[in-house]
Amino acid sequence: MDTESAMDAAAARQARFGKLPERIGFDRMVQEQAANGPSVASYNPEASWNQFSCLALDLGL
Repeated sequence: MDTESAMDAAAARQARFGKLPERIGFDRMVQEQAANGPSVASYNPEASWNQFSCLALDLGL
């Protein structure tokens, strides 16, 4: 490789990749959302059986 072309390639790389991107603040990385109401996430014991897989139930025991 020619020394001059190697220097040109190094200068091109430095111009393109030589500087780190600017830092992003934590407040720009976080998105706040309102919490769901208690009626949406409440526990229903009558319907809780269908949320888990059980081998005994699968086999009909």
